[in-house]
Amino acid sequence: MSTDSAEDTRSVAIEQLEQFGLSAYAARTFVALTGLGIGTATDVSEVSDVPRTRVYDAVDELHERGLVDIQQSSPKKFWAASAGTTCQKFEQEMRQRRDLLMASLRELGSTQRKQERGVWTVNGQSAVTDRVLEFIERAEDEIVYMIVEELLTEDVTEALREAAHRGVSIRLAGVSPDVQETLRDEIPDAELFDTLWMWSDTPAGRLMMVDRTQTLVSVLVNDDDAALSDPRSETAIWGAGETNSLVAVLRAIFTWRLENDGLDD
Repeated sequence: MSTDSAEDTRSVAIEQLEQFGLSAYAARTFVALTGLGIGTATDVSEVSDVPRTRVYDAVDELHERGLVDIQQSSPKKFWAASAGTTCQKFEQEMRQRRDLLMASLRELGSTQRKQERGVWTVNGQSAVTDRVLEFIERAEDEIVYMIVEELLTEDVTEALREAAHRGVSIRLAGVSPDVQETLRDEIPDAELFDTLWMWSDTPAGRLMMVDRTQTLVSVLVNDDDAALSDPRSETAIWGAGETNSLVAVLRAIFTWRLENDGLDD
């Protein structure tokens, strides 16, 4: 490895360690010890930008997080944890922080959001998919979902499979035979029904109803100056609540379709 390449690798490692919450001196000290294997404060200082007197503070920080062991010799020697152990520790910390954040946000949020009158807009396929996944995760009784092929992603199909496994009724429709076949293979517990209309000549993206109290509809669009080959952006509107206007309209459409398809209970 060339000198420049090694320096770039060290810089990347230091930057990532800082992103995980280490101070600049601690990150540099850890990277230095990783390269040295075992070293004293003087050794670390010589191969890093950390003053020797600050190495001890950095080592204390690393030691508290289980990333460095200390040999009580004269002078003291320091040993860095392996890459695998280090990554596992950071992964565990991130999971704990995620769980704590989720619990805190859920406690802060109201049990029942007042969304009876509102119709909400969300832009971008990733953001729309996130909202769809939230709806699926909260589903208790029924999910009705219609989708075009380009939006049928693995994270959505996996979420639908998990919902089916916990007893949620899944009713799906694709706008082409290929999508129908994929849905049948991916989610064998789901019931399939015919689409409400032919979407091949429309910009429709997906229609969704969850527990007959949450609905979402999206379209795929391009800017006026976009080429026909450019990927289309997704925009959706959604609503929640028994008396929400969007919910009421889509619930009536879906109910009519399902009753005529012989799937309604």
